[in-house]
Formats: sequence, C-alpha cells, structure tokens
Amino acid sequence: MFRFDEGLKVYLHRPAVDFRMGINGLALLVEKSLGLNPFAECVYVFRNQRRTRVKILGWDRNGFWLLLKRLEADKFVWPDEAAVPTLTVEQLHWLLEGINVAAVRRHPQRVYEHVG
Repeated sequence: MFRFDEGLKVYLHRPAVDFRMGINGLALLVEKSLGLNPFAECVYVFRNQRRTRVKILGWDRNGFWLLLKRLEADKFVWPDEAAVPTLTVEQLHWLLEGINVAAVRRHPQRVYEHVG
C-alpha cells in the first residue's frame, strides 16, 4: 500500500461522477465544479454512483497521475458535510480503508505552559 505525504491537501468532490471520465474530464471538474486549480500541489478525490470506486487525481511537476481503487464487495463511506470538503492525508487513508471519517473524533491537542 502506498502512503501520501502528510502535508498534502486533499479535496473531495461530493457528487458522484461518470467513471468513464479520464484525466482531462476530471481536471475540468476540478476547475468548473470545485473552483480549484488542478495543477496545485494537492489531490482531488472522486467517487462513482454506487460508491464502489474512487479515483484520485493529482499533478506532479510535469504531468497528471490518476489512481483508481475498486471495491469488490463493499462501499466507500463518503462524507457529505461541506460543499468542497477537505481532508487530511490521514483521513484520506481512513476513507480508502472504509472508515467513516465523520464518525472518528480525536482528542483535542493540548498546549501547556508548565507541569503540575
């Protein structure tokens, strides 16, 4: 299994897309539907209607790459909060593993001045 770098921005396209769409079509969706730059240093995540497939589009210095994950028997749990949800890289990995990102809550980060 591959891992994305921790600092990478991750954007989800909430509505399902036609999975016959390739790199050019998805890049146009990033521009038109999300209002974002497909050439930015981030990844864009798309799903099909049945939530059994995910495509991840990214730009790397001089070209696009496209990843596809297909589930054989399960469905992805797709967050439906914001218009253009952003995830952390860790949340993206959870999503790809089938974990409901909206249900996972971390302890808040604490900053202390002194002990005791």
